[in-house]
Amino acid sequence: MDIATRLDLFVDVVKQGSYTKAADLRHMDRSSLSKQIKTLEDELGIRLLNRSTRSLSLTEAGKEVLKQAESVRQTISDTHRIVESFHNQPKGLLRITSPTLFGKRYVQQAVKIFMKKYPDAHIQLILDNKKRSIIEDRYDIAFRIGQAQDSNLVARKLADNKPVILASQAFIEEYGMPKTPEELVKLPAVFYANDGLVVNRIPIGLDPKTGASKIWEFQGRYRVNEPELILDTIKSGLGFGILGAYMLDRNLEELGLVPLLTDHTLPDSLGSIHAVYPHRNPTPLVNKFIETIKDVIGETPVWESYIDDFSNYYK
Repeated sequence: MDIATRLDLFVDVVKQGSYTKAADLRHMDRSSLSKQIKTLEDELGIRLLNRSTRSLSLTEAGKEVLKQAESVRQTISDTHRIVESFHNQPKGLLRITSPTLFGKRYVQQAVKIFMKKYPDAHIQLILDNKKRSIIEDRYDIAFRIGQAQDSNLVARKLADNKPVILASQAFIEEYGMPKTPEELVKLPAVFYANDGLVVNRIPIGLDPKTGASKIWEFQGRYRVNEPELILDTIKSGLGFGILGAYMLDRNLEELGLVPLLTDHTLPDSLGSIHAVYPHRNPTPLVNKFIETIKDVIGETPVWESYIDDFSNYYK
């Protein structure tokens, strides 16, 4: 292993905050990683890290070496991207992270198409509803649902995440069809909750003519951090819910669901769906994969076809 590779490992240890996390990221044994960092210190003739049983901290020399190591990493990465740009056939490893449900519904479809088309491509896909650090965890692409916030990253919009209020046929038979937001909020709801984020508030238009709206808060006995379970719970009749339309995988009639308050206005989007990546000049692998998933989603997102007359709802 050369010194450039050891410097790269050193950056991972610092960014991850532990040998164990860095070793997991690299798919290597923790003791092997520790030995490589010790070898790096021996080669440089200076201690880079202060080690304790609970934490790691940089020495003053380590702080300076880290800057150079990050520069070396960036130079090597840029070099690989330049070389890859000359290849007609995308090749190499593509590391992708995505929210769980979007990954199951659409990223996985794109992966199967992509790998058949480009046999020299390798993909590692991590599904996680928590937002992972693209740079620190060294992802090539992250799919994000919501507002693009990190100005250090490049975000390419794939589609709008339009909301829809849904309930099951059994739920309507039990509680009746709500005609107003006042009637709706009195009914049991199921909603997303994760890491302090509770999605049970949304502006609903009171007057279709004027567009005036009010924030309505729903009540319910079930909060869950997995969107797929929200849809399943709505189908079971335990509550109504507000979903991003992308969560649907087939027609509402097949799912036994009906849209509610379609003559009222909702936000145009619950935050767009983006492909996010760290470089303004992405590799062919990144570009081709984004093109593939855009084809899977469609110009008009395929999920909007699952709701009959959806283009005329919530105006």
